[in-house]
Amino acid sequence: VPAIGLHHLEGHLLSPLLAEPAPEFPFVALLVSGGHTQLMRVGGVGDYQLLGETLDDAAGEAFDKSAKLLGLGYPGGPALSRLAEHGQTGRYKLPRPMIASGELEFSFSGLKTAVLTAARAKPLEDQDRADLAAEVEAAIVEVLIAKSLAALERTGLNRLVVAGGVGANRLLRKDLTERARSRGCEVYYPPPALCTDNGAMI
Repeated sequence: VPAIGLHHLEGHLLSPLLAEPAPEFPFVALLVSGGHTQLMRVGGVGDYQLLGETLDDAAGEAFDKSAKLLGLGYPGGPALSRLAEHGQTGRYKLPRPMIASGELEFSFSGLKTAVLTAARAKPLEDQDRADLAAEVEAAIVEVLIAKSLAALERTGLNRLVVAGGVGANRLLRKDLTERARSRGCEVYYPPPALCTDNGAMI
């Protein structure tokens, strides 16, 4: 049986092609998972240009580590998002790292540190934990949206593909779709099951 070399991230990147409707090339891809946060220009299969990536932690790692600080289980992203549904943003002030940098790079280590500081400032009641979870999710989603829209503007493309585990986040899907459509752009997502099952993608 021949061995065919494949790339884990390429599986994520092209997974929305399994959905209906599938995006047409070229498009900007936001590849966002536990280990990676990247923006790519995708001209076709095998034609990828890196536009920007995280300088430290990935968005999914920020979700997971923040969830651990709040006493939630692993994988932390989905658990944090469920808790955030019961919280309110605004009570905690968390940074939106590099959101106004003018670049397409990301950084989430400072956000993680800010969550640690907030979580240890005082004993957290249930509502405190929910409010902090809501602010964490809002901060990460806000940065991802700002950078994705900037990448569309910089490339002149009007199609955005979101792939990777964090692509299943409901707040990201809702807010990013609304913001992109207000600019005349379309956003494509793989079905939630294909955000995490890399075997199916490959």
